[in-house]
Amino acid sequence: MDQEPSLRTSVAGIELLHPIMNASGFLGYSKEHIRRLASYGFSAIVTKTITPYPKKGYDPPIIIALSNGGLLNAVGLENPGKECINEMVEEAKKLGIPIIISVGGATEEEFAEVAEEAELRGATAIELNLSCPHAKGYGIEIGMDPQKVFSVVKNVASVTKIPVIAKLGLSDKVLESAGKALEAGASGLTLINTIKAMAIDIYSLKPILTNVFGGLSGPPIHPIAVRVVYEVYREYKADIIGCGGVTKWEDVAEFVVAGARAVEVGTAIIFSTTQHKFVEEMLDSLRNWLKMLGFKGIEEVVGIAQKI
Repeated sequence: MDQEPSLRTSVAGIELLHPIMNASGFLGYSKEHIRRLASYGFSAIVTKTITPYPKKGYDPPIIIALSNGGLLNAVGLENPGKECINEMVEEAKKLGIPIIISVGGATEEEFAEVAEEAELRGATAIELNLSCPHAKGYGIEIGMDPQKVFSVVKNVASVTKIPVIAKLGLSDKVLESAGKALEAGASGLTLINTIKAMAIDIYSLKPILTNVFGGLSGPPIHPIAVRVVYEVYREYKADIIGCGGVTKWEDVAEFVVAGARAVEVGTAIIFSTTQHKFVEEMLDSLRNWLKMLGFKGIEEVVGIAQKI
């Protein structure tokens, strides 16, 4: 009997049973939420973004489902602060699943503070949120400046030994920012985050979100994310986690052949009617696809679109 193609992969030094993990921003900050994400079958868990101290988010409405299949959100990086890390890491260890702490901050020192706490508690890796499009003073305001990206990554990488992954959003300097992150010591990149957007109620004649602007996720951003992954991999051959609009196995495959070694799934978790089968079904289809093309493992096709 022919052996099934392997879906094992590694990214930024993290060994994974398969390439599908969750995107930061879903569920909450307790061990119950870690258990729930693990039950979906992800190969690693990425937490919501954590800042050094508790941060209040925006008042509702903060999330809108759009008619084009996308989601618009402006949560505002609300979180309970770094004290929640220990409980989540302990639960992930019990479940035997890698856990990546998403780290946010308004300064280099704040990023480093949370990163050090994550390492102290035994996290597998850190994902620096340099791309949130709706939290003033955070995220994309840092990520769109290559020199700021370099400074934050350099500072964090100098005080931690676990892998540092820089999550970058869409900007006209994303290629340069990616290079600076790698130069500063990032072990990998997550590309991309949600894209700044807005929705207006044509009857009240006002923006729907209280923050006015939010982050667009889901299928509408997928082709953009694939393009960014393709360009960054072509330039740097970096370890990349593709993120943006993954709703079916073909989206995972597209990211991989563009250059991603793993992918993150976000909006599709909310809209899926079969959440506990969602990952398993995609993995079955990926194996069938690799078998049909004659490949023994998914790592053989990483970035292959660059060569053909």
